[in-house]
Amino acid sequence: MYTASLEDIKKLRETSLASIVYCKQALEEAGGDFNEALKILEQKGLAKAASKSERTVGAGVIDSYIHYNKQLGVLLDIRCETDFVARNEEFQKLAHELCLQIAAMNPLWVSRANIPAEVMEERRLMYVKEASAEGKKPEEIIGKIVNGKLESFFSETCLLDQAYIKENDKKVNDLVAGAIAKLGENIKVNSFARLSL
Repeated sequence: MYTASLEDIKKLRETSLASIVYCKQALEEAGGDFNEALKILEQKGLAKAASKSERTVGAGVIDSYIHYNKQLGVLLDIRCETDFVARNEEFQKLAHELCLQIAAMNPLWVSRANIPAEVMEERRLMYVKEASAEGKKPEEIIGKIVNGKLESFFSETCLLDQAYIKENDKKVNDLVAGAIAKLGENIKVNSFARLSL
């Protein structure tokens, strides 16, 4: 059985910011494979983040980004549970990364839950009509086509569903969940505004 060395534990801790105990467990579970240990920590972190999602967020920051040409600006309201975390460098970095994401990708809503019901219904009907116009298809195939088009719509228009601009294989929601796991508090993107000339 593999026993993690102090050097490996330290290296994993510096990369993941997880506790020493979790790093040791992940390395031993992965048999010493560093990348596999990172994946294990990420999965455990996402599970931990999900368990914190119902906790009240009463603190936070308002962050901003103004593009160099002064023709694009973003204001972001992001919340956490305590002032201690709101002042934390990791939390502030997350807020700034989200501002950059909003500036670059121009989402319309924070999440799917924020999309007005009439917009959702209009989109669904439009996609059903498009799928039906492509010829005779069984209802379940039409349903799959509509769901696929809705997922694509969410990934374009909802901040948390968008691919993170710095790591396309990761969604913005994964970025937030990773911060929740690292900081140990619930984090919620409350609102944002993007202005451009």
